[in-house]
Amino acid sequence: MTIRSTRRTVLVTGAAVLLGGCGAKGTQSTGSPTPSSPPAGRELAKTSEIPIGGGKIFKEQKVVVTQPTKGEFKAFSAICTHLGCTVGTVANGTINCPCHGSRYRITDAAVVHGPAKRPLPAKTITVKGDMIRLV
Repeated sequence: MTIRSTRRTVLVTGAAVLLGGCGAKGTQSTGSPTPSSPPAGRELAKTSEIPIGGGKIFKEQKVVVTQPTKGEFKAFSAICTHLGCTVGTVANGTINCPCHGSRYRITDAAVVHGPAKRPLPAKTITVKGDMIRLV
């Protein structure tokens, strides 16, 4: 019997092994938040920074926030589901990956042009007043 490992399987398995031992002395790691994630509720942007019918990419947080219609804000992972590149632009109603041309709708992150086959995962944000916070 031959077992085939993909690059993704190796990377995910390796990351799980590495993260499994993380945590303060005497505590178990829950896996959340990660060192690169902002604390829950940290300010991400002001609502005025997100164009209506467009969006803004926050590379450090690996999130893209869109405003499909006035006052409606959505957030998705900024990591392309094809090969893991960070999306590069938001234009003409889509979130665009520069690596292989995948495009996702700003309303629900569904794929409108491949090679990606899966939508961008949703992220949780809160909007209070003019402040958008990543949860």
